[in-house]
Amino acid sequence: MADGATPVSRSVLVNDLETDDGYAFEPASPLFLAAGDRVGFEGGVLVVVRAGGERLAPAGDWSPRCGPGAPRRR
Repeated sequence: MADGATPVSRSVLVNDLETDDGYAFEPASPLFLAAGDRVGFEGGVLVVVRAGGERLAPAGDWSPRCGPGAPRRR
């Protein structure tokens, strides 16, 4: 859940975050999310708010996951 309000329930290592509208954000390097972190998108930028209040905006790229221009999986 990347609504900026719901905390992550457990620690995870993230390679990409998919949206409901067919896009994905791929961080420049794997992103570690700790339990309690909150993830959101602000103006097209991924923002992670750590449980202690620190805000991060990891570098990365957007890509389509479905529809025209999406990479084809074989």
